[in-house]
Amino acid sequence: MRKIVIVIALMMFGLGYAQSSDKAKTLLDEVYNKVKSYDNIQVDFKYVLENKAENIKQETRGDVTIQGEKYLFNYLGATKIFDGNKVITIIPENEEVVIESPDVEDENTITPSKMLTFYRQGYNYSWDVLQNVRGRQIQYIKLIPIDTEAEAKEILLGIDAQTKHIYNLIQTGQNGTKTTITVNSFKTNQPLSGNLFKFNAKKYEDEGYYIVKQ
Repeated sequence: MRKIVIVIALMMFGLGYAQSSDKAKTLLDEVYNKVKSYDNIQVDFKYVLENKAENIKQETRGDVTIQGEKYLFNYLGATKIFDGNKVITIIPENEEVVIESPDVEDENTITPSKMLTFYRQGYNYSWDVLQNVRGRQIQYIKLIPIDTEAEAKEILLGIDAQTKHIYNLIQTGQNGTKTTITVNSFKTNQPLSGNLFKFNAKKYEDEGYYIVKQ
């Protein structure tokens, strides 16, 4: 009799997990479809890295404009542009520009153009807590990397239940480091300059920048 009870309990647990996973996938699909429906997206965000054991806490802000695979990413005083062919990193502090091909070999690399869609591959997911954040209902989905050697132990993805936009991402690393990215503003279908994703090499050469092509 005890064995039957254990088997039933395991079956119920498995069913509950499957339902949780299906529910999470449905919401993630809604988020993905919403993101893909926009011509372009502009995100201003706050980035916090914290490791209590090492007494480390760093805070900074950044912004990214995404149109298809192209992006313009401003972060930590540098600018990164992907024009569809090359990745250009502009570092004013060093007066340096690095031009390189995108890393097509590592599909798990989260590039700025994948910031809002990275969860589509490489993770198992489940339904997590619902929180009220300043009047907004934020539903969390827990993502566990399928790759057991991944740097991330788990990721909590907070989704605005009404808009289906990502509100924040909380990543806990294998080393205990917690990284939190919170969206401060999320704008869509903005009028963009036709030259936004184009790199003017002459401009930086004239300013004395060292240009490295890899």
